[in-house]
Amino acid sequence: MTVNLSEQRPQVARPVAEPVVPAPVSAPVPARARVRRIAVEVAKFGVVGGSGVAVNFVVFNALLHGLKWAPMTATVLASVIAMGTNYIGFRFFAYRDRASRTRQQIVLFFVFSGLGVVMETVLFYAGYHGLGMNGPFGSNVAKALSIVLASAFRFLVYRTWVFQHEAKQGHGAR
Repeated sequence: MTVNLSEQRPQVARPVAEPVVPAPVSAPVPARARVRRIAVEVAKFGVVGGSGVAVNFVVFNALLHGLKWAPMTATVLASVIAMGTNYIGFRFFAYRDRASRTRQQIVLFFVFSGLGVVMETVLFYAGYHGLGMNGPFGSNVAKALSIVLASAFRFLVYRTWVFQHEAKQGHGAR
């Protein structure tokens, strides 16, 4: 038996592998840049929130002291109207660099804002009825305190869950 070593075997076509390109590694954000970014975010939140507070107070005082509506009705309606104006401000100013508008984002905004309205209303009730802050000045102080406390909650949930950065959103958010 002879073996011909000069013959070559036919080459089998192998799939061409694409070069593996490693994902870019983002450098850690320096502490100063991170603090600056959060400070800008807080400032934008304050601008939008401040305009929402102005809307809230104007509507509240018009309903409670101008039209003599019940205090709880006035505070809830004022908060709901401010919530609507805040969505526009947050979406198109404060968090415009974040993920595009999705149904999930809108639902989360109104769910968390609704919880904020509930918190605000409970706190207002405690001040207005529980602490006797029921005159024109006292009712506004109770309203201001309730807004401040509920706004801290809103800031945390809006930045964490509602207006996420693209990288943090799951694939199912549409």
